[in-house]
Amino acid sequence: MKSDEIKNVTGSFTSSFFSIVVGLIAQKLFLHILGTEYLGLNGLFDNILSMLCIVELGVGTAIIYNLYKPIVEKNTEQIKSLMLFYRKAYNIITAIIFVLGICVIPFLKYIVGKVSIDVNISLVYFLFLLNVVASYILSYKRSILYASKKNYVVNIVHILYLIVANASQLSVLYLTKNYYLYLIVRVTMTLMENVVISIAVNRRFAYLDLNDAKPLDKETENDIFKKVKALLFHKIGGFIVLGTDNIIISKYLGLVVVGLYSNYYLIINSVIKLFSQIIISLTPSVGHLLVRNDTESNYRSFKKIRFMTFWIDTFVSISILVIMQSFICIWIGKEYLLTNIVLFILAFNCFQSLFKNSFGVFKDAAGIYYEDRFVPLVEAFVNIVVSIILCKWIGLPGVFIGTIASSIVHWVYSFPVIVFKKLFDKPYRSYVIDTVLYFLLFIGIAALTYFISYNINVSSMWIKFFINVGLCVTIPNILLLMIFYKTDNFKYFLNIIKETMSKFKSKVKKS
Repeated sequence: MKSDEIKNVTGSFTSSFFSIVVGLIAQKLFLHILGTEYLGLNGLFDNILSMLCIVELGVGTAIIYNLYKPIVEKNTEQIKSLMLFYRKAYNIITAIIFVLGICVIPFLKYIVGKVSIDVNISLVYFLFLLNVVASYILSYKRSILYASKKNYVVNIVHILYLIVANASQLSVLYLTKNYYLYLIVRVTMTLMENVVISIAVNRRFAYLDLNDAKPLDKETENDIFKKVKALLFHKIGGFIVLGTDNIIISKYLGLVVVGLYSNYYLIINSVIKLFSQIIISLTPSVGHLLVRNDTESNYRSFKKIRFMTFWIDTFVSISILVIMQSFICIWIGKEYLLTNIVLFILAFNCFQSLFKNSFGVFKDAAGIYYEDRFVPLVEAFVNIVVSIILCKWIGLPGVFIGTIASSIVHWVYSFPVIVFKKLFDKPYRSYVIDTVLYFLLFIGIAALTYFISYNINVSSMWIKFFINVGLCVTIPNILLLMIFYKTDNFKYFLNIIKETMSKFKSKVKKS
C-alpha cells in the first residue's frame, strides 16, 4: 500500500471509530433525556428523507469516476470543467430536494401514525429536511479529494465535526430539554462541516477557480448522463432496501419497536461503516489501477481485497453475534433487548453486506452502473414484498429476512456476470466455488464461536461481556490463521504488516 492509501484507510477507520464511540454516548444520553419514542421519530424521519436523496441520482459517483483519468493525466482544464458541471448539478439537486421535502409535510400524519410525545411533527420534520439540504451545500467539492486519493482530509474534518456537533447538541439538550434547539444545532454543524471542507479544498487545489472553467465536452457529458440514468435505478433500489425498514416497522409494529431497533441499528450500521471504509477507501486506487487495463493484475488485486474483506467481515459479524446482547445490557439496559433470532439475522446480513464491498469497490471504480441498472428494481421489489409478508407473519425478524432475500440477485447475477466476467474474464464456476466456500466458512466459524459463548454461564454481565470479547478476538482469528497461513494472500498482508512495523520502529529510533 502507498502512503495515500495508508492515510485513507487509517483516516477512514479512525473517523468511523470516533463516529461509533460518539454515537453510543450521544444515543444513551438522548434516550435518558427524551426517551425511546423521540429516538424512533429520529429514525423514521431519517428514513423518509433518505428517499428524497434519490434526487441526487448518483451524479457525485459518476463525476468521481470521470475524474480518475484527468487526475492521473494531470489535465486541470478537464478537472475544472467536471467540477463546474458538478456544482451546477448540485445546486439544482439541492433545490429539488427542498421543494419535494416540503411537499411531503401534508402526508406526515399518515406516515407517522399515533404519537404520544408533545411535539409539532411538521416542525420537527422541517428541521430534519433543513439538515439534509445543509448536507448538500458545497458538498460537491469533496469529489476532488476522493478522486485524488485524499479522502483522509474529509475524515479529519469529520472527526472534528463529530466531537463539536455532538457536544453542542447534547449540551443544548441537557440544559434546555428542547428538542427543537437540538435539531437547529444539528443543522448548523452540518453546514459548518461542508464550509470547512470547502476551505481545505480551495487551499489544496488552487487551480480550481471555476470562473474561467470551460463547459464540459459533450462526450463526457453524455457519459455522465448515461451513468446517472443507470444510477437512478441503483438509488431507488438502495433506498427501498436500506431505507424502508423503519417505515415498515413503524407502520406494522409501532414507533417503540423502531426505537428499540434503532439501538441495534446504530451499533451495526456504525460497525459496517467503520470496517467498510477500510475497503471503500481503496476505490480511488482501484480506479487508477483499472485505467491501466491489465486484466490479470486487476484480478490479483481483487483476490487480495476479497481475502482481506472476508477476514475483517468474519471477525466483525461474529463479534456482533456474540457480544451484542451483553453490550446492550451494559449500555442501556435489559429492557432494550431484541430477541436472539433477530440478532442472528442481523449478524448474517452484516456479513453479506460487508462482503459485498470487495466486489462493489471494483464495480464503482470501473463505473459499472448501466449494465445492471435493472437489478436494483428487482432487489427493491423482493425486499418490499418479502419484508411486508414476513413482518405480518413472524414480526420483526421478517423485515430483515426480506433485506437478505433481496441481496440474492447481486450474488447470483451482478457480481459474477457484471464484475467477475466483465473485469476479470473469469468463469462463473470459479466465482460460485469461491463465494460458496467463503460463506460456508463464515457460518461454521460463527456457529462454533456462538456455541462456546452460549455454554459459558456467569452471573455478572460485565464478566460475560469481557469473556465474549475474548472469544471473538481469539477463536475466529485463530481458525482463519490455521486455514489461510500458507496462502499467497495471507503472506502478502503479513509482509505489509512487517514492513509497516519496521518503518514505525525506524521512525521511533530516529526520534
